[in-house]
This record gives sequence, C-alpha cells and structure tokens, in this order.
Amino acid sequence: MKRIGLMSDTHGHIPNALYKHFRDVDEIWHAGDVGPISVIEELEQFKPLRGVYGNIDDEQVRRVFPRSLDFTCEGMRINMLHISGKPYKYSREAYELIQQNKPQIFVCGHSHIVKVQYIKQQDLLWLNPGACGNKGFHKVKTLLRFSIDQGKAKDMELIELGPR
Repeated sequence: MKRIGLMSDTHGHIPNALYKHFRDVDEIWHAGDVGPISVIEELEQFKPLRGVYGNIDDEQVRRVFPRSLDFTCEGMRINMLHISGKPYKYSREAYELIQQNKPQIFVCGHSHIVKVQYIKQQDLLWLNPGACGNKGFHKVKTLLRFSIDQGKAKDMELIELGPR
C-alpha cells in the first residue's frame, strides 16, 4: 500500500500546511504549474516526488519533469498531464493518452478546480487536486490525499488549506 499526496498549481508557493497533511504519505505527485525549480527541490527533500510540467513552467522545470507521465503504482496504471480538459470533454492529448495507455487513474491540474470523478466509459478515476498556490482564480487552496492498495484507490480525502 502507498499513501499519495496530490497537488497542483503551486505557482511558486508551497503552503506550510502541506508538510502536516503530507507527513504520512509515501509519495507526492505534482500535476504541473510548479513555478521555480526551487519548489521541486524543496519537495524532493521532504518526500519522493513525481510530476509533470505545466504551461507556466520554465526550461529548468521542463528538464526535470516531463510533459506527461505514464507509470504504475501498486498495480494501478497512472497517467498525468497538466492540461487535460475535463471528463467527457478531454483535450486531444489527454484523449490520446487515455486511449493508448488505458490508465486506471488520470491526474491533471490547470483548471484550479478540484475534481474527483469515476469515468465508467474508460474505467478510470479522474483526479484534479485543484490549486494550492496563491495565484489564480480559486478561492480555497486544496490538496488530495489517498491510498493505492492492491490495484485499488481508496481513502480519498479533499484537504482545504484555507483562502488563497
């Protein structure tokens, strides 16, 4: 079993509360719009980190994080892409990744809107943790925390960190 802390759209700001809420996770996943490379460096010192770059990220971040990520965690196929549209209105790139890789979990960011939705047609769980940074139109900073155990996602928690 692995405990996952999922975040997106830091835009250069790591909320202090993240360290409390992600204290017991095994990995952090960042769904893009990191900000400066120092965000990645700081998070890597705290926990193992996976992530993708977003549309605001510079060349330094793009050398560390790929545009999209396809990996397996505890028996589940995961795809991650920053800009992905939304369920049933996927971006072309997200649609192609879903068709090609058949992930069980699809992770994205960009919208600054939290979304956890099971998509029956593709048999996948769509996860967007919202935004935990201080830039954007979101009113509340958010994170997701969950477990993956023997090919199943469980214990999904929405964490609200307070106003932006």
